[in-house]
Amino acid sequence: MSYQGVQGTIASKGAIAQKNVVDQSRQTELRQKLLRVNKHQQFESYVGRLITLFSAGLLIVVVLSITYFIASKGLSTFFVDKISIADFLTGTKWDPEGEPGSYGALPFILGSLFVTLLAALIAAPLGIGAAIFMTEIFPRFGKKVLKPVIELLVGIPSVVYGFIGLTVLVPFIRNHFDVLGFSLLAGGIVLAIMILPTITSVATDAIEAVPQDIRNASLALGATRWQTIWNVVLHSALPGCLTATVLGMARAFGEALAVQMVIGNTISLPGSLLDPVSTLTSGITLNMGNTIQGTPYNNALWSMALLLLLISFAFIAVIRILGRKKLIHK
Repeated sequence: MSYQGVQGTIASKGAIAQKNVVDQSRQTELRQKLLRVNKHQQFESYVGRLITLFSAGLLIVVVLSITYFIASKGLSTFFVDKISIADFLTGTKWDPEGEPGSYGALPFILGSLFVTLLAALIAAPLGIGAAIFMTEIFPRFGKKVLKPVIELLVGIPSVVYGFIGLTVLVPFIRNHFDVLGFSLLAGGIVLAIMILPTITSVATDAIEAVPQDIRNASLALGATRWQTIWNVVLHSALPGCLTATVLGMARAFGEALAVQMVIGNTISLPGSLLDPVSTLTSGITLNMGNTIQGTPYNNALWSMALLLLLISFAFIAVIRILGRKKLIHK
């Protein structure tokens, strides 16, 4: 090798070594920048944690405050006015202004339970069926047309449902069954229409979450499309569908205005679907403004509100249990 060639080789090796040194220094500098604590980012992270902790704490305080306020008012019926809990829950006579007053809330309790169960029996099959149609039968039409329409139904105020039931449903029942028209049946149908979007939306999400591989495996084994939907898809999405039904029932149980307009608000035990009844919510809204704070009548209404709160907590507990079963099932 000539002298010039040796010099060129040495120069190229020196350049490569110098380049490696520069690259290593750059990597070291970059690593130091990445590992270096950014004070601005640290401050933002600290502020973010404070805001989230404050929001969570405020939410807990609000829930506990509402629960304590309603409980303190509602328990006054039993500890201050000395009304028996058994008489309150099982009594059938409601006459707080009588001498002596009667505080049997069983007609309100049964009215709320019956109208909620009736609404669930009507809305659950329709909602789950609509969810199957949107996801399994005609998904394009369901996602483009049916799903937006159902989402629009959620935003309709309850007074609109009640007014439609008052002007359409009540006269229809009156003319075809020769009754007053204000009835348990009217309240159940109105509530079923109101909770139908909730059940359909949640059930749709549950069915869409079923893996496509399960459907393909069922079809590959020779099952028909309907057999796959009934035995595989619905079985896998059952916890989600039950959650949808319970959510709908929770909304139906706490509904006041729409039911109040069509149910009749008669304080009596229902003998049939065509009898007028009253619910806990309608009893509270109709009578709370006519009572004096601290009187036994007012405290009894707060006891009904406490009962509503406890039943709402029960619905939430059921939803949590179904949610855990859904995770275990997956």
